[in-house]
Amino acid sequence: MKTLFLNPPSFEGFDGGAGSRWPATREIESYWYPVWLCYPAGLLPDSKVLDAPSHKVTIPQTVEMAKDFELVVLFTSTPGFHVDVRMAQMMKDANPKLKVCFVGPPVTIEPETVLGHSAIDFIIRREFDYQIVAYAKGEKTLDELPGVSYRRPDGTFVHNPEGGYIEQLDELPWVTKTYKRDLDFRRYNVPFLKHPYIALYTSRGCPAMCTFCLWPQTHSGHRWRLRSADDVVAECKYAIENFPGLQEIFFDDDTFNYKRERTIELCKKLEKLNFTFSCTSRVTTDEDTLKAMKAAGFRLLIVGFESGDQQVLKNIKKGATVDMARRFAKNAHKLGLTIHGDFIIGLPGETRESVRKTIDFAKELDCETIQVSLAAPYPGTEFYDYAKKNNLIQIDVSMTDDVGHQLPNLIYPGLDRSELVNWVERFYDEYYFRPKAIWRIVRKSIFNNAERKRLYKEAREYLALRSKRQKFVADERRHSASAPAASGD
Repeated sequence: MKTLFLNPPSFEGFDGGAGSRWPATREIESYWYPVWLCYPAGLLPDSKVLDAPSHKVTIPQTVEMAKDFELVVLFTSTPGFHVDVRMAQMMKDANPKLKVCFVGPPVTIEPETVLGHSAIDFIIRREFDYQIVAYAKGEKTLDELPGVSYRRPDGTFVHNPEGGYIEQLDELPWVTKTYKRDLDFRRYNVPFLKHPYIALYTSRGCPAMCTFCLWPQTHSGHRWRLRSADDVVAECKYAIENFPGLQEIFFDDDTFNYKRERTIELCKKLEKLNFTFSCTSRVTTDEDTLKAMKAAGFRLLIVGFESGDQQVLKNIKKGATVDMARRFAKNAHKLGLTIHGDFIIGLPGETRESVRKTIDFAKELDCETIQVSLAAPYPGTEFYDYAKKNNLIQIDVSMTDDVGHQLPNLIYPGLDRSELVNWVERFYDEYYFRPKAIWRIVRKSIFNNAERKRLYKEAREYLALRSKRQKFVADERRHSASAPAASGD
């Protein structure tokens, strides 16, 4: 079957989650690679990957393109699901013979809810690489494929048993070859990464047990599976040779440097390429490992610090302490490694005092750049179950506004929705309007014309979002002030 692998168009600047950990349109336009779709696409030579958001392909254009295919595999996300379903129906109307398969976290968590939409023929829960290839090639029918759910003609549902995770990752194709075939790599930008960059995985799964993290709990699993160092290095070499102007390779693993021995082995082999790399990292990484990474050409580490409050870290099963984070940041700075720090407002146990600790902690760490997000209790995560059990989550409230910007859908005692949003703004203001942070930005813009243009664009995008957030805070407060007080018995 001629197959279209689709990261669908949705909100402006929203990449749908097909490789992204961010639940909504970001403060600054960013696009990550649709890595999960590109693996099975590499096993089907006549297939095509359409990454609509980064390539600015509209819904009508996508529907028109679907006429040329027999099977569409759409990677959906919780915020964009309702848009994806409508588009699937439009594609079916335009091409009645089209088969539509949905993949991604929502289909694993609520398969029957997803299949309740007639435009969706079947879904594949969790990893889907080999199943979709076997189906497209006609090698197996739906009832023979592990992890597949579908409707019988009588409307009842079938949920095939799961078949386990893919263990031999070296047997999968290189995603970079699919990028070369179907994508324009210059369209992918992340503010803290060099442009243009390439992203790929060196592993799948994450052994960490963070209660809020979507991917290990709903898609890739906690079992950590590795590619061989030789296979990773060979793909990096291919990327360097085949993408003219490439500035950086980013290892987009859930956790790249989880094990010291493996990281050091890989770094020794990457050294020979004499190139620039960046990756995700945990604060449990020791100084010797960081030294090996620096020697191999690593430039930047994306680190989920999450909170500066030790009890909050314990509540989310982070498996790290505030002191570990301090030591990690000190070692990384000493070696000249750049840190992009991720922080979250609204995790279990959050109070005004814990938010204050986190802001002060972030300023103490003094990362090059930060991202501050609102806690998003996704269905299928332990965090969601906690929020639901404790009546914290507002089920009928969307986690995004009508243009895809993130909104809180949970409330803590003493911390309403407007205050959570306001804390995000205060976090950014206090962090970036410090002399040290301002000087870093000014220094970049003075000596680098391209950087100056990029910073100007980012500033405009952030200020536009800031204005929308301030309006949300004001509207929420007016609504709360006008709401009738609850009467007693």
